[in-house]
Amino acid sequence: MASSSSFLLVFLCLFFLVTSSVAKTSPRPLLQVTKDTKTLQYVTQISQRTPLVPVKLTLDLGGPYMWVNCERGYTSSTYIPARCGSAPCRLLNTTSCTTGTTCQPPVPDCFNNTCGHGPDNPIANTGTSGQLGADVFKIQSTNVLSVLTVPRLYFICGNNFINDGLASGVTGIAGLGRTGASLPSQLSSYFRFDPKFALCLSSSTRSSGAVFFGDGPYTLLPNVDASSSLTYTPLIVNPVTESGFLGDASPKYFIGVKSIKVNEKSVKGFNETLLSIDGEGKGGTSISTAHPYTVMETSIYKAVVAAFVKAMPKNVEKVPNVAPFGACFSSKNIVSTRLGPAVPSIDLELRSKNVWRINGANSIVEVNNNVLCLGFVEARTDFAPTISVVIGGHQIEDNLLQFDLAASRLGFSSSLLGRSTSCANFNFTSTD
Repeated sequence: MASSSSFLLVFLCLFFLVTSSVAKTSPRPLLQVTKDTKTLQYVTQISQRTPLVPVKLTLDLGGPYMWVNCERGYTSSTYIPARCGSAPCRLLNTTSCTTGTTCQPPVPDCFNNTCGHGPDNPIANTGTSGQLGADVFKIQSTNVLSVLTVPRLYFICGNNFINDGLASGVTGIAGLGRTGASLPSQLSSYFRFDPKFALCLSSSTRSSGAVFFGDGPYTLLPNVDASSSLTYTPLIVNPVTESGFLGDASPKYFIGVKSIKVNEKSVKGFNETLLSIDGEGKGGTSISTAHPYTVMETSIYKAVVAAFVKAMPKNVEKVPNVAPFGACFSSKNIVSTRLGPAVPSIDLELRSKNVWRINGANSIVEVNNNVLCLGFVEARTDFAPTISVVIGGHQIEDNLLQFDLAASRLGFSSSLLGRSTSCANFNFTSTD
């Protein structure tokens, strides 16, 4: 009896050890992301439909879902429309219902009694209407030998109108935002892992970064776990979309910034209440991959630029500005460091009492061999910006950002260059 109990105990120990090991090493979904040279958009590729077709998509961190241009020869034997009132329609909290548009034979975006939504293009700032449906979806995994399949991944049919302005070959948007229909939500639900994902964008147009779905570790060469020393701050829900609909929360990711410092001195000259979200959903600080550079409301922008120029060493010559930037300098007396050009640091002081530091690699843009510019831009003056500060792509490159949707928090690494690695250092050619 004793030997039987011992055997059972050993068996259970081995079982839990093996299952734990398998769970830990199971391949996770992964998007390989490249930076388009011309548009500076972050582009990825998945496969979709039956038969499978490669589909290039522009990454939109705050996008509510994936949309694909169905006017560009979309054919598939496995496409399934989302019928009005069905559970998939509730993923988008939509009551929109298309009737009287039955096609013979049925094709995507032409079904009767199908729910829809309004896909938009954040690059060209255009929008339209489209129908919700599902199809076979295949995605790369952290194990290069395996490709992961989702039999029904829901997306919206877009069209040629909102395809304008996207990078060459791109026919849609990969939305990673805070909705039940975004890629992180659908993938975590199907593969049953924690609703987390991590964004690691490469600063180079010649090498790839990645979006990791699921928890870490996120290992970069040379054997650096980029998630091992993250700093955390809460993600803030903006209860109002940019279109102004109360009760329909924004899919974008907001963080609580309470002040901005340059060279550890507080930036003055703007109303700091702009850094908070007001009762109409305006203001605050969001993070975006749809903007190549951080965009700031005019008064914030002017104050930050003035403080940065004042903090630059006296032997650095200011030169004529190069659009769209408002402060440019001769590179002659600016030395290079592991963290980029040696320029004044910019700190975002967070309400969590932590600090997101932006060093030279993420604050400065090399326009040419002789000119460096502060990589922040002013919000368009022909309309009032809804969000006061939008942290753009250049500022988050070579930083690991982990979005924990269950805990509603952001983990950020600050520049990985300080750890002798970068977001270009994920090994896409080896197994997990």
